[in-house]
Amino acid sequence: MEAARFPKTVLRYRNRPWAQRVGLDGLSEAEWIAHFGRFEPLPGSFEAPLALRYHGHQFRSYNPDLGDGRGFLFAQLHDLGDGRLLDLGTKGSGRTPWSRAGDGRLTLKGGVREVLATAMLEALGVYTSKSFSLIETGEELERGDEPSPTRSSVLVRLSHTHIRIGTFQRFLALDEPKNLERLLDHAVAAYYPEISEEALADRTIAFFDQVIARVARMGARWMAAGFVHGVLNTDNIAITGESFDYGPWRFAPTHDAGFTAAYFDQNGLYSFGRQPEALFWNLSRLAECLIPLTDQSRLEASLKRYGPALQDSFAEALLSRLGLASPAEEERGHRLVSAFWSFLAKSQMPFEQAFFDWRGGLASEARAAASPAASLYAGDDFKPVHAALQGLEPAADARLDHPYFSGQAPCTMLIDEVEAIWEPIAERDDWAAFETKLAAIESMAEAHGARPLPAQA
Repeated sequence: MEAARFPKTVLRYRNRPWAQRVGLDGLSEAEWIAHFGRFEPLPGSFEAPLALRYHGHQFRSYNPDLGDGRGFLFAQLHDLGDGRLLDLGTKGSGRTPWSRAGDGRLTLKGGVREVLATAMLEALGVYTSKSFSLIETGEELERGDEPSPTRSSVLVRLSHTHIRIGTFQRFLALDEPKNLERLLDHAVAAYYPEISEEALADRTIAFFDQVIARVARMGARWMAAGFVHGVLNTDNIAITGESFDYGPWRFAPTHDAGFTAAYFDQNGLYSFGRQPEALFWNLSRLAECLIPLTDQSRLEASLKRYGPALQDSFAEALLSRLGLASPAEEERGHRLVSAFWSFLAKSQMPFEQAFFDWRGGLASEARAAASPAASLYAGDDFKPVHAALQGLEPAADARLDHPYFSGQAPCTMLIDEVEAIWEPIAERDDWAAFETKLAAIESMAEAHGARPLPAQA
């Protein structure tokens, strides 16, 4: 593979915390652009990028003609913090053999949106790919869904894996059980080495159980964040349970099960409330791929673990978002989760405001009383939540004294805000709102424990 040659390369975003985490923080701006705008190889990694092939169900219709159509796997490296193998993949780097009728490019607006999505999700505790670099590339692109011509960019993502459910589906469709086994062995060695010594049938089940648990956790974290991915096709589900590939994403303004992100999802297949169901459907497709490697009845038994795993992960996610320690009695946590989730649905209050106001539980009662939503907390619908909060303690990392909680409103990322950030960029190349929002997200990330606190002077 060879990257496109761009008319210009203007660095618009550089993820400094993660650059440090993978040992690339010492690159000068010129070196950064050379690697992530012109794709000169990183020392010790691939000599040439790889465009990857896969299949997938798209809105539940099978498509065997998928692959990296506007990106490639550029390099692999290791997380210096925990030793994990990580990928640097691109979006908008030019045409590949799998581009079909596409031009292989990414709009600058699309790149900005992905930076905002990943930063916000990471701050909210979602295990997500990271937007590592965004470079404006100087081309004018024609797009039917936004004013054209529009500016172009190339994005580099840092992620845990490039292997999707759709990768397994390809080998099943081609009836290549030996390659399925080779793919499984590679996935286990790279991402689940603790199960690598088990016999094939047992290794397959252990792998599937791991994927189920991680995908359930991803779905639970999306729901607790009020996030709607928008396109939950099988080729968009990673085997590590890492959220990635942000196209028509949205954050729900309120708890609305029918809220959709994609204008073309007219039947609400991937609406907010149906995301857990969509993930289960996708996991069922992975189970089909693994039948040649193990007993079908064991795979079906594993699938039954998804519901309990989702429920437990959701309780954990909601308690984490509320900055509460897990109670000794598990049922108390589930009771709070049920009451709080019901209150959000009944009240239709701003989704993020409730988590902001009640961070730390009753320790923040006085702060919640000064909230713009205080009248809702005084009503009957909130009484079960208040009762369920009794006796629950703030988590050790609740960080209620962080300056982020001194305001009256949380940091949010609703679609109107995204458009307001993009408008000055499009009209006068003014990036101030973008930088301001990223700074606000960084403060929220610190307050939520997604970032270490700065050293005290």
